[in-house]
Amino acid sequence: MKKSSILAIIAAMGLLQACATTPAEQRQVGCAGATVAGALLGGAVGNQFGGGSGRDILTAGGAVAGGMAGNNAAGC
Repeated sequence: MKKSSILAIIAAMGLLQACATTPAEQRQVGCAGATVAGALLGGAVGNQFGGGSGRDILTAGGAVAGGMAGNNAAGC
């Protein structure tokens, strides 16, 4: 179920990118996509560590850090 949700989000980002007509709109969608992708990957990595409530904290921290890294990598 999680994989289908992630694929749906990625597909929606791709469709939004295709509908954007100006370079500014394309950049905004690209920045949002990079942030979401980074947050998903960061959350997945953070979830691999810790246990109990520590795992939840690391998952949230990984999602925040991944989102920031994706945003910076996209040059936003």
